[in-house]
Amino acid sequence: MINVGFYYKVRPGHEKEFEETFYKVDSFLKSFKGFKKAVLYRRVDLSNEYMIYTEWEDLDSFRRFTTSREYQDTTTYGKTILEGRPFHRVLHEINDD
Repeated sequence: MINVGFYYKVRPGHEKEFEETFYKVDSFLKSFKGFKKAVLYRRVDLSNEYMIYTEWEDLDSFRRFTTSREYQDTTTYGKTILEGRPFHRVLHEINDD
């Protein structure tokens, strides 16, 4: 399993729109092979900054998602409500097998 954190800074006034978009994408992901879960976090001190924490069966599943039309559509749309470029971090779980 791997975990991926997506980090976003949303333009002021678009926070609710960003959150609604997250829930739409989460609904799509629930049917995506290899996806396990996603959780949206919002900073308390900077209410326009977010992290989306995701869990995937493996790196290949995550990579398939990032090449999907839905991901591309979301990132294109995101450019209209985000400040700067978002980034993500992939964390690998170490198996002791």
